[in-house]
Amino acid sequence: MYRQVLDPLGGSLAWSALCAAIPLLTLFVLLGVFRVRAHLAAAASLALAVALAVAVWGMPVGQALSGAAEGGFYGLFPILWILVNALWIYRLTEITGWFGVLRRSIRTVSPDQRVQAILIAFCFGALIEALAGFGTPVAITAVMLVAVGIAPVKAATVALVANTAPVAFGSMGVPLTTLAGVTGLPLDDLGAMAGRQTPVIALFIPLVLVLLVDGRRGVRQTWPAALVAGVAFAIGQFLAANYVSVEVTDIIAGIVAVVALLGFLRVWRPAEVRQGVAAPAVAGGSSDAVDAGREAEMRRRETGEGSALMAFAPYLVIVVLFAITQLGPVKEWLGAHGVHQFAWPGLDVRTPGGQPASAMTFKLEHLKAAGTILLVAGLVTMALYRVSFGRAVRAYGATLHQLRWTIVTVTCVLALAWVMNLSGQTTTLGTALAHTGEAFALLSPVVGWLGVAVTGSDTSANSLFGVLQVTAARETGLDPVLLASANSTGGVLGKMISPQNLAVAAAAIGMAGSESTIFRRVIGWSLGLTAVFAVFVYLQSTPVLGWMVVG
Repeated sequence: MYRQVLDPLGGSLAWSALCAAIPLLTLFVLLGVFRVRAHLAAAASLALAVALAVAVWGMPVGQALSGAAEGGFYGLFPILWILVNALWIYRLTEITGWFGVLRRSIRTVSPDQRVQAILIAFCFGALIEALAGFGTPVAITAVMLVAVGIAPVKAATVALVANTAPVAFGSMGVPLTTLAGVTGLPLDDLGAMAGRQTPVIALFIPLVLVLLVDGRRGVRQTWPAALVAGVAFAIGQFLAANYVSVEVTDIIAGIVAVVALLGFLRVWRPAEVRQGVAAPAVAGGSSDAVDAGREAEMRRRETGEGSALMAFAPYLVIVVLFAITQLGPVKEWLGAHGVHQFAWPGLDVRTPGGQPASAMTFKLEHLKAAGTILLVAGLVTMALYRVSFGRAVRAYGATLHQLRWTIVTVTCVLALAWVMNLSGQTTTLGTALAHTGEAFALLSPVVGWLGVAVTGSDTSANSLFGVLQVTAARETGLDPVLLASANSTGGVLGKMISPQNLAVAAAAIGMAGSESTIFRRVIGWSLGLTAVFAVFVYLQSTPVLGWMVVG
C-alpha cells in the first residue's frame, strides 16, 4: 500500500510544491519556448513525473507505472475514441463533397468570417459541449472554421478559446454534479453560484474571438454581433442555472444565443464584410478524397451545390443522438448496461487522509461514451451519403494514420496526469496554494485552472480539488459554495492550454505537431482571463460583490 505524502521534500510543503511543478513547467517550456514536438515534450514530462513520484514521493515503481498505464488507457478511451470518430465523420463529408456544401451554407447565414466564428465556435460549440464535452466541440468546430476560410492555426485557436464559457455546465452538467458528489454541497447551490460566475466570462469571449480572427478592426466592425451573442448566452446561462436546471443550462444558453444572433443578423450586418478564401481539405488532405468517377461529388466540391440540410445532416444527427441518450429511459438503460467499473490492477493508493484514491477505480463507459455515439453518427452518415463500407473503412484507416502522433501525445499527457494525481504531486501543488489564508479566495480559481491544465477535464479537476476547496474555505472562514464553484468556473480557463486539448485542436486542423504554435497563441489569453476572473471571485468573497453569493 502506498500512502500519499504532501511534503516529502524535507518536510517543506513549499519546496515539495516547487518540485511537483517541474513536470508541468517542463512540458509548457518545451512546447512554448523550445517548440519541441508535442509527443516528445509529453513523453519527457511523463518520464520526469514518474521519476519524481518514485524518488521524491516514495511511490513504488510498479504502482507508478500502473498509474501511467491507467492514464494512457483513459487517453485512448474515451478521449481519442471521441477524436477519431469525430474526424472520421468529417472525412466522410469531405470525400463525398458535402463539406463544400456546408461551407457555402454557412456563408449564406453570414458572409462575414468574424460573425461565422461566433456562430460556429461560440454558439454551436456550446451546444456540442452541453451534450458531449471531452474535446468534442474543439474537434468539430475547428474543422468547420477552416471550412469557411479561416486559417488552420487561427481556427484551432478560436475553437480552444471559445470552449470556455460552457465547460462548467458541459456534458449535461457532469462537472458540477461530480463537484456536488465529492464535496457534499447542494448541486442547486453550486449550479446557481456557477451561473453567477461563468456568464461574466461569456460576455467577453465573443469579443475575444473576433479579435483573434481580425484584430482590432474585427472588434470595431463586429462588436454589436459579439455583444448580442455574449449577452444572450450570459442571460440564458444565468437564468437556466438559477431557475431551471444545471443539466440543461448550456443547451438553453446556446439556443438563446443562436436565436438572438440570427435574429440580429436579419437587421444588421457589418459595414465591411470580410470573407475568407476557402481552404483545401484539412484533417489529412484530400488524396483519399478524390474519385474522378463521381461527378456529383466533384461538382459539390467545386461549386458547393447541394442541399444545406444534407450538408448539416451529420452534425444534426450528432445533436439528436446525444439528446436521445439524455432521455430518462435511454439514460437509465445506458447507465445499467453501458458502464463497467473495476479496480485498476497494480494500484493500492491512499490519500494523505487515509482514504482510497478515487483514481484507482476505472469507469469504462463503452455504450454511453461520446465516442461510441459519434461512431453511430458516422454509420448514419455513411447511409445518408451512400458511402460504401470499403470506402468508409479506408477513410477510417486514413484518419488513424493522420492521428498517429496525436495518439502518442494524448496517451502520454493523460499518463502524466494520472501519475501526478496518484503519487500526490498534484495534491501537493493544490494544498500549497490553499495555505494562503483569506487570500485563497484570489487563488481558488487558479487551483481549478491548474487541475484542468493538468487533466484536460473540468470534471477531473473538481474530483481532484473539490474537497480541498471546501476544507480551505472552512479553515479561512470563506464561503464553501463560492470556492467550490470557483474551482469549476476558474478551471474552464485552463482547458485551452491543456496539452490534451492542444493535441485535439492540432489534429482537427490536420497539423499534428503544431501544438507548440497553438499553445503560444492561447497561453496569454488563458493567463490573462484567469487573472481577471480571480480578482472577480475575490471580490465576491468581500462586501463589494458579496451580494452575488448564493445565500
